[in-house]
Amino acid sequence: MSAVDEISLLELQEMIRDGVESAVPDKLWVKAEVASIQARSNGHCYLELSQSEDGRLLAKARAVIWKGIWFALRKYFSEATGSELAAGMQILARVQANYSELYGLTLVIDELEPQFTLGAAELEKRKTIARLEEEGLMEKQKELSLPDLPYSLAVISASDAAGFGDFCRHLQENEFGFKFRVDLFPALMQGESAPESIVDALQAIEAAGGYDAALILRGGGSRLDLACFDDYGLAFAIANCSLPVVTAIGHDRDFSVADMVAYDYVKTPTALADLFIDCFAAEDERISAFSTRLRLAISGKISSMENAVSMLEQRIKAADPRNILKRGYSLVTDEAGVVLNSASKLRPGQKLNILFADGSVQAQIVDL
Repeated sequence: MSAVDEISLLELQEMIRDGVESAVPDKLWVKAEVASIQARSNGHCYLELSQSEDGRLLAKARAVIWKGIWFALRKYFSEATGSELAAGMQILARVQANYSELYGLTLVIDELEPQFTLGAAELEKRKTIARLEEEGLMEKQKELSLPDLPYSLAVISASDAAGFGDFCRHLQENEFGFKFRVDLFPALMQGESAPESIVDALQAIEAAGGYDAALILRGGGSRLDLACFDDYGLAFAIANCSLPVVTAIGHDRDFSVADMVAYDYVKTPTALADLFIDCFAAEDERISAFSTRLRLAISGKISSMENAVSMLEQRIKAADPRNILKRGYSLVTDEAGVVLNSASKLRPGQKLNILFADGSVQAQIVDL
């Protein structure tokens, strides 16, 4: 075996460390996605950062926020964005490249720019909207229609969500006494796994069949808490759902992509309940209006018939011979009871009956 130049592993690692420290001597602002994050009991926060393009992983690196600044940095980021630092977020972090002979490359984070994270989420939302519009999916749900009386409702929500409880109470305790069937399909409603979980629930609802509408219900939250409802995959599933999908996500100031593609959207659980109560109330009012119109029509018909009968009675009374006799007239008949209305047909000796209003007499013609 010929002699070769050789170095130890430690020497190699030291060379790499020196190369890294000389190549990246200063702190840099780095854009990346948080692939995973874990705050340890020792007070340090460990992350894995990554960069992807079209679903293909291009780079990844370990990162750490030391306990000396983790608490303050976490609080600052949370107050600025309304959310905790979490996997799936795009961040802009100031890092110092550190290379250890034992642990390799680690990026030490000492500052975060929360506005970048918010802006990245908004940019991603706009890209999703543009893609859905290009594919003709933004209005697809609007082509569906709710039944006049949507009774059977499938709700996608966290099983312990207060909003789901509020929805059920308001719906079932309505002042009209209307009854509904409500089935819960539990799903995650926050975080990077939420879109897939909600899509699974939608598919379960369609597979079960028999529902008039699918409802997606979640209470309020920060912009980043609600970012999962801007996910393209979730929006695609909503747009292509065979049932009308109605969302109640966040607050009045929030308007997610899921809201945009849904058949309809409201902002609170009670407003969602009112939407279906109003459907029944409108139908009830319509039936009441028909009942009133029918009652009035029948009443009018009866009144018209009563008037006709009254007029007929008057005509009958006016034509009654007895009423004519009371006005001073008399009725003459021959012995057979045939009414005689002309003197030309009479002959001497003929017997007659003369009828008056108060009685009758017999007479005989003496002479003509």
